[in-house]
Amino acid sequence: MELYHFYQNNYLIVAVFLLLGILLPAAALTLGKILRPYKPVKEKYTTYESGIEPFQQSWVQFNVRYYLFALLFVIFDVETVFLYPWAVAYEELGIFALIEMGIFVVLLTLGLLYAWKKKVLKWN
Repeated sequence: MELYHFYQNNYLIVAVFLLLGILLPAAALTLGKILRPYKPVKEKYTTYESGIEPFQQSWVQFNVRYYLFALLFVIFDVETVFLYPWAVAYEELGIFALIEMGIFVVLLTLGLLYAWKKKVLKWN
């Protein structure tokens, strides 16, 4: 019976953190909306260009390749974030973790090779 209460207590802690994670940002945003001054002025809706008056439309269409490079950067940046804690705790994790990390790196390498084959990384 004691083990049951242990797990039940863990779920309670997770539920409290989940509730706080939702309520605190909602309360902060609501409080900010109530307390901030609201004075709509035409100048506030113009595009900021380092103090210079805007001289053209602010909506500019960007090349989709910028987004592809950004996505690839995020993917490999996240890979680094996952590799670091694994490398720190490698001795405790053992061979199973080595195999898992090998699969993870191989999948990311296959994704990079696929992007390379599709010439996503080529800038023309």
